[in-house]
Amino acid sequence: MRRRSLAAVLASAALVLGLAACGSDSSSASSDTLKVGVSPVPHGEILKYVADNLASAEGLKLEIVEFDDYVQPNIALQEKQLDANYFQHIPYLDEEVASKGYKFTALKPVHIEPLGVYSKKVKSIAEVPAGGVVGIPNDPSNSGRALNLLAKNGLITLKDGVGVKATVSDIATNPKNLEIKALDAAQLPRSLEDTAISVINGNYAIETGLKPATDSLALESGDDNPYANLVVVRTGDEGDARVTKLEKLLHSEQVKKFITDKYQGSVLAAF
Repeated sequence: MRRRSLAAVLASAALVLGLAACGSDSSSASSDTLKVGVSPVPHGEILKYVADNLASAEGLKLEIVEFDDYVQPNIALQEKQLDANYFQHIPYLDEEVASKGYKFTALKPVHIEPLGVYSKKVKSIAEVPAGGVVGIPNDPSNSGRALNLLAKNGLITLKDGVGVKATVSDIATNPKNLEIKALDAAQLPRSLEDTAISVINGNYAIETGLKPATDSLALESGDDNPYANLVVVRTGDEGDARVTKLEKLLHSEQVKKFITDKYQGSVLAAF
């Protein structure tokens, strides 16, 4: 995936989507405007729905900044370029905090994007060929998640007890001698030209036109799924009135209905 500098992302890729006060301009964002970094899909779409339909009634103004990777939103939050971000789940956040020392607080789960197995070469898991290349995300939380999905569908087995922290070295058996190839998560949809199957995060699948509920060969269950996406703020900011308003709206029945109706099972409400 092409990387852009933080300055370029914030200067040229920022999208102000529907400030709640009709006609508000991003260049005059005031202290009552909450600036939130998101992945475009579904996070940006969900937040745009809130901005366009719910925020004004709560007196909330939203500025929505889109990022095309999983690294820059936390950097921007740490550097106070954002007030909050909404793109990640707890296992990923825990890794980021452990490796980079961020002082962040996660709020309540909003939605789940089931991880899915996709292919342009085969029509079922049973057809995956011996020696086939399998693309998985390269960040530790999602790679472990992908390996568990492959194990659940009988392509590999994992060592006992490794759980969601599984790595390629934890593969116990690989009957088809599959070649596991770790790639940047954003590259995985494009990898389908070169892999037998790829395990793709829901947001990147949807962005590229894949429909997880119907196009995947295998899909994570939403039941007891620890990978719910949520809003993250700098520790100490969780009591900010703007954040409190956003949390109320994101966990409303209107948002739940929007998620259910728009994504038809490809994204699941987690509340």
